[in-house]
Amino acid sequence: MRVLALGGAGGMGRYACRVAAGLEQVTDLTVTDLDGGRAERAAAATGPGVRSLALDVTDTPALRAALADADVVLNTVGPFFRFGEPILRAAIDAGCSYLDICDDWEPIAPMLELDALARSAGVTAVVGIGASPGITNLLAVLAATQLDSVDEIITGWSLEAAPPEAAPDGKPSAAVVHGIQQVTGTIRVTRHGRAVDERPLRPVRIDYPGVGRRTVRTFGHPEALTLPRMFPGTTSVNVAFAGPGVMTAVAAIGAAVDRGILSPHRAASIIERAERVLPSTFERTLGPRRLPPIFALANGTRHGRPAAAGCALAQLPGTTMGEVTGIPLGVALGLLSSAEPGVHTPESSLAPADFFSALAPYCLGSPDPDDMVVTTRSWDPAPEQALRTAFANARAVLARTATA
Repeated sequence: MRVLALGGAGGMGRYACRVAAGLEQVTDLTVTDLDGGRAERAAAATGPGVRSLALDVTDTPALRAALADADVVLNTVGPFFRFGEPILRAAIDAGCSYLDICDDWEPIAPMLELDALARSAGVTAVVGIGASPGITNLLAVLAATQLDSVDEIITGWSLEAAPPEAAPDGKPSAAVVHGIQQVTGTIRVTRHGRAVDERPLRPVRIDYPGVGRRTVRTFGHPEALTLPRMFPGTTSVNVAFAGPGVMTAVAAIGAAVDRGILSPHRAASIIERAERVLPSTFERTLGPRRLPPIFALANGTRHGRPAAAGCALAQLPGTTMGEVTGIPLGVALGLLSSAEPGVHTPESSLAPADFFSALAPYCLGSPDPDDMVVTTRSWDPAPEQALRTAFANARAVLARTATA
């Protein structure tokens, strides 16, 4: 398998490349970046025999030429509201299978509409297979299977868990630009089976088994639009959460952009500077009675009664956004042959058990695959104990890793 890693020298892409380089089925790996020198350094750091290529993805002839020599493309070039659909379309035109970490809701519908084109070309594409979306989608499937019927699916992630790395050119990273995009203007969510546009950062009160009632805020993400395809008629939103000070600051910056006081670029720069001054860590998010850093919550019925089930990632593939997002992408590459041609989302193409088993060896401490996910249910006698045990173990692994 010849793999072309677009943005493979970046904060997310280089972790996906490290996984890809170790896969038996990968015979050739090319790392690309707008900066040829950076691509060359990243390729050398990835492993022997990894090639590099200076590539501007907006140069259509150059992109087509690069795709012509590949069987699969890993796309980590963001923001995806700009680059997702055109790169997927170019991959399909080249007969090249495709995986990405698309975390913007805006291009999801146009990308999924390319399904028939991909099937006719024999191309398999999986969009949004990182942390959120990606891990969260598969957690949602696991949570939903605990219930007899599902009315609502909420995917969530902590803003404080894994900060993105700053871009080397001094510009705001694509991850932060994405964040500004999704807390301003309007976002699209699904309510009772219908896609609706509404303001972001809308408060949502959830009752997570083992944690209790907490207030989280809506954040524009693809899961809110893709999960109802598998669970029709449901309400689905993606939420973010952090301490009160962080959420207040995010809301204030988003409001300043909406009012024209700050440009999106300026707002992203402010966020990145704040993250450097006040860095976040995974350890802070693993305290007792706190929401898990990455989770899915399904609400519905069981045995005719209201019920809820939560599934959370209990093991960590790393402590940075790059690791937590890029490593799942690389893992999905190893499972791509199990998916049929067409444009898929993680939940429509990957079996959760297979994915989490494949992810386990890349997690800190090399955990048993059975320990990858912690599930708590509203009918469990002591759901808080399962979370307490899982995250005490995670903190211990982090402590050992820090001193190793």
